[in-house]
Amino acid sequence: MKHVLLVGIGGFIGAVLRYSVSGWVQSWTRSVRFPYGTLTVNVLGSLIIGILLELAEGRSAFGPEARALLVIGLLGAFTTFSTFSSETLNLLQNGENLAAGLNLVVQVTMGLAAVWGGRALVQGLWR
Repeated sequence: MKHVLLVGIGGFIGAVLRYSVSGWVQSWTRSVRFPYGTLTVNVLGSLIIGILLELAEGRSAFGPEARALLVIGLLGAFTTFSTFSSETLNLLQNGENLAAGLNLVVQVTMGLAAVWGGRALVQGLWR
């Protein structure tokens, strides 16, 4: 139960940060043609998860509770792209190039398809 609460707390913070950072960047760029806010949180989240996982796994800097709070909760809500990137890199580092490539193609393809499918479903329901 302790880990569930830590993930929830981290998730709340991550979601608020994502909303704030993404909105600020998008407003700052004044772009309506490209999602700079989303790009920023995804790249930043990937950088932070790389740092935190190296600290946790490579240097034993913190334990499972901090990982639940920061990696799963905070970064999971801030961006799931960071987890996707980390998992793909782990596959590559383990010599599982085919699995890494498949993960990349399937995740991106299915993510785009799901967004399209969700939009199409809603559009079909409200015509």
